[in-house]
Amino acid sequence: MKLLVDRNMAGLQMLDPLGEVQTFDGRALDAAALVDADVLLVRSVTRIDDVLLDGCELRFVGSATSGIDHVDRAALEARGIPFAYAPGSNADSVVDYVLSALCQHPAQFARLLDGEPLGIIGYGHIGQRLHQRLARLGIRCRAYDPWLEGREALVELDEVLSCPVLCLHAALTREAPWPSEHMLDAAQLARLPFEALLLNAGRGELIATDVLLSLAESRPDISLVLDVWEGEPELDQRLLALSRYGTAHIAGYSIDGKLRATETLAGAMCEALGLQASAAGTGLPPVPVSVPAGLEPQDLLSWLVGQAYDLREDDAMLRAVVPDGFDRLRREYGQRREVGMLSIENLAALDLDSQALCAALVDYPPLG
Repeated sequence: MKLLVDRNMAGLQMLDPLGEVQTFDGRALDAAALVDADVLLVRSVTRIDDVLLDGCELRFVGSATSGIDHVDRAALEARGIPFAYAPGSNADSVVDYVLSALCQHPAQFARLLDGEPLGIIGYGHIGQRLHQRLARLGIRCRAYDPWLEGREALVELDEVLSCPVLCLHAALTREAPWPSEHMLDAAQLARLPFEALLLNAGRGELIATDVLLSLAESRPDISLVLDVWEGEPELDQRLLALSRYGTAHIAGYSIDGKLRATETLAGAMCEALGLQASAAGTGLPPVPVSVPAGLEPQDLLSWLVGQAYDLREDDAMLRAVVPDGFDRLRREYGQRREVGMLSIENLAALDLDSQALCAALVDYPPLG
């Protein structure tokens, strides 16, 4: 059995027992490459549609992603090709990205810790995971997602737009009645509070580039943190220059999340194809750290998050390589770990308040 696999997927050794693995460049794949393939595993840069699937005899298609706006499910169903993806596999990685952004905005972070709510647009796996983890820190959240009903955290859009921090994690959809493409316009964003933080780690198309440019120019008090961009891998360099931080669609790029996604797809493939063998996981060991004594709560949180991830490094790398290095940064991304993989070696030596805060940030229930 031949497996065509995006070369940027992690843990490919998990797939070796299942067949002959051949890797490809996610943006360069065409129908000719699928002629003798049985399995296709992609990431978000590969469009799965009728053009790509023409003449193939695939037995399974998987995407190592949480979102699937790049996949034409109808085209797969018409050909009877089973499909699976990995929703939530990178949720903790994206939450870490949000936490790192908060650490670089101490005034807004302090407002949250003092009781003001954080707004979330898109209450899927990532939005819910963000709410869950922030709640452990005593941070309130308001969420907006018109596709869901009956969730306690859900409120109207106006209530979310009044939050000092607004995080976008919605999936990209053009379907009625609530398409998310260009879902926020200039008038809505103008209602953001003074010195608000607007973070988009969902899809670049959620807010039009010209709307963000207008916002940045008319409301310089608002801090933009953008991980996603319209027209990727191209991006508007004016918007990057006006953003406080900009990164190359890597919020969910922890090695732990990538391994989780590959393991999920391997299991789904075995189930769909009736394979007896199952892939073994390749989880990495925890990262040992010793916490400095005497830190104030907000400083302690910032120190811990920084041991796993600091988005300033990714921001500097993107600014150094635009306009041509967006894909290269993603392709060559290092082994970033998750905050939840920190192992605090001196926990017992800390005061009780610090112990509780460390546990709240690091020792949350694992993804499952």
